Amino acid sequence: MNPLGWPGYDDQLRRARERTGSAESVSWRRDGDAVVVAFDFRFLGGSVGTAAGAVIEEAFGEARTRGLPVVSSIATGGSRMQEGMLSLRQLQRVARLCATHRAAGLPHVSVLRDPTTGGLWASLGAGADVVVGVEGAQVGFAGRRVRPEDGPAYTAEGQFAAGVVDLVVPEDAVAGLVRRLLPLLAGGSAVPAEVPRALGAVDLPADGWSAVERARSTTRPRAARYLDDYFEDRIPLSGDRAGGVDPGLLCGIGRRHGRSVVYIAQTGTATTPAGYRTASRLIRLAGRLALPVLTLVDTPGAANDSAAERAGVGAAIAELFGVVAEARVPITTLVVGEGGSGGALALSAPEHTWIAPDAYFSVIAPELAAAILKRGDVRELTNDLRLRPQDLVRLGVVRGIAEP
Repeated sequence: MNPLGWPGYDDQLRRARERTGSAESVSWRRDGDAVVVAFDFRFLGGSVGTAAGAVIEEAFGEARTRGLPVVSSIATGGSRMQEGMLSLRQLQRVARLCATHRAAGLPHVSVLRDPTTGGLWASLGAGADVVVGVEGAQVGFAGRRVRPEDGPAYTAEGQFAAGVVDLVVPEDAVAGLVRRLLPLLAGGSAVPAEVPRALGAVDLPADGWSAVERARSTTRPRAARYLDDYFEDRIPLSGDRAGGVDPGLLCGIGRRHGRSVVYIAQTGTATTPAGYRTASRLIRLAGRLALPVLTLVDTPGAANDSAAERAGVGAAIAELFGVVAEARVPITTLVVGEGGSGGALALSAPEHTWIAPDAYFSVIAPELAAAILKRGDVRELTNDLRLRPQDLVRLGVVRGIAEP
């Protein structure tokens, strides 16, 4: 096809077909229980025109008919110049295919090979449920010939640091990762996730300050230990897809007793706006795939410095409250350490929250409550706040105390 009558384009297509043995820059195939869309960069730089767009549409149509996930293995320079605006409009075509696939509750995984640039990165690549980058791959909206500079921002690692890529792995690890990932994304169930067992202290605190001290102890089990104990296998997912990553939040999908569970776990630090936006993204993903959610609460509170305010911490928390309220899948919460104010409550299921014996949940950190109320007796104030696990059960704030 040469819709613009571009001089020499017919010869370019002929040579590309002879060189690659393929009819176009994109092909698709059934690979087990998935449809794989594969790009060949040797074919005119993996560029996409109208014929390549038709191939992608055929692949997504097959996946939707068969109820299968799509894996997009991408290596492209973007739109094909020789087809002008007809080529650029394929981005809208691809976006519609991805949206229809999501609406059907089917997973989409993109693998970003070297290079992944231009409009296909901004549609097929970045729009997937899970985005996997290959180590060292050039990844960016602007290709090397048109961007004003070069640097780490235009790599898979740079996109991971910016919260746009979930994982970065070596080329030889991609196939194994996808084989592990696809079963975790499939087979959703509306049954709530089980409450994790308590891994720390089993006795209850005698007073409020004891509860606070135990929750703040450096020897108390943290989120990573709980996740290791709970799941047989898990794959981390990272980033808010808006330029941010919170290293104090562990997110991903794990397998427990043959069932997939989406997890979101605070690790004891103040949660940033990027962390709350990441949590919202994961809960929405769980809703689309019909997967239950497990949240582990452990934070002194939301980040409240000027950087957090500029990044929209209030709006990010408000969004997460709304996402939890509207969730179409069950959310199970265990408070495993500090439950500090709204920054902790945002990750808590309204009716399905439990607490570990060595944790507490409070309207605000005791020291901050003392400052607000102009009281100097912080230890006594912790008793007035009724923040111990047994107090919270009596108040109806939590459903119960986790058992070992």
